[in-house]
Amino acid sequence: MTALAAPETENGWLESRQDGDHLLVRLGGSLTTRHVGAVDARLRALDVANAPRLEINLNALTGLDTAGAWLVHRTRELARKGGGEVRLTGATASQLALIGVIAGHARPCPPAPPPASSLLRLVANLGVATIGLGAIARDLVSFLGQTVVALGKAVLAPRRVRLTPLLYHMEEVGLNAVPIVGLLSFLIGIVLAYQGADQLARFGAEIFTVNLVGVGVLREMGVLLTAIIVAGRTGSAFAAQIGTMKVNEEVDAMGTMGLDPMEFLVLPRVLALLLTLPLLGFFADIMGLAGGAVMTGLALDISLSQYIRQLQTAVPLSALWVGLIKAPVFAFVIGLVGCFEGLKVDGSAASVGRHTTRAVVGSIFLVIVLDALFSVLFSIIGF
Repeated sequence: MTALAAPETENGWLESRQDGDHLLVRLGGSLTTRHVGAVDARLRALDVANAPRLEINLNALTGLDTAGAWLVHRTRELARKGGGEVRLTGATASQLALIGVIAGHARPCPPAPPPASSLLRLVANLGVATIGLGAIARDLVSFLGQTVVALGKAVLAPRRVRLTPLLYHMEEVGLNAVPIVGLLSFLIGIVLAYQGADQLARFGAEIFTVNLVGVGVLREMGVLLTAIIVAGRTGSAFAAQIGTMKVNEEVDAMGTMGLDPMEFLVLPRVLALLLTLPLLGFFADIMGLAGGAVMTGLALDISLSQYIRQLQTAVPLSALWVGLIKAPVFAFVIGLVGCFEGLKVDGSAASVGRHTTRAVVGSIFLVIVLDALFSVLFSIIGF
């Protein structure tokens, strides 16, 4: 006879002995919910399913509740399913009754569902993502309506617009963004001019590099690049600022005091973008054309006077207006998405980061989609 384990505590213990094909398991102490954990782990370690004869002895038990009774019942059923002979000894009448009640109410575990195919999982994930995007679109449309209502009230009653936060946000959105917008626009102008000159030189049409730079910067690249920079710089700032206020419960406090968050948080930010993004777009156009002038002068030996004369001849003024018309729309979308994601923060620091990222990605995506739609529309109407 070989001893495999020994009792350790009177709070609930287990002793097992193996004698040939006979496995004796003695349970003692208080086998209750509070003390059943350690005994459960020891029972799971025993290979009762492969024991030809199993005896469960309960004569040393000082306490038994439903958790302990379930342990005894589960061990007995495991041995029976393995084909072994099981005997329960040393139990009192009340203990046997409790184990019988547990056995009568035991339910077999449902079979594990068959693994879904890769195609089915893909379709299910696609459906979940589609439903999520639909919910976001619905909430965004609702927020759009609230923003339009707030703007309408501001137009009808200009005194509702708070001048101090408006000027502050105009400085943050517009004035502080001038260096980065100017630098990147200047570099984009250089790149367009260099690539255009490299390609057009093969056909002896280097002078048309000016046309390429003028149309590309004024119609598309100037305002689009500005909108993308502002979306990454300002849209994320809006979401982070308002999201942090949500985490600190400042937005809830405003509602408690009867202050409208749309009027105090959203309206100044959206108005600041509407007023400053067209100016930034115009500045980006000038810097882009300046970069093109520098590169055409260095690469093609085109003087500044020739560059300006070719611009006046080849690029109509409508190209400038096409770009600037899109600027307020882009500004509204960036402000809308940034404030929307900020107000969607649910109260944790991780949520602030998540919604800030979504604000940047969503606003840039919508800006590019709207720019494509504008291009198709202007092409159709011949503008």
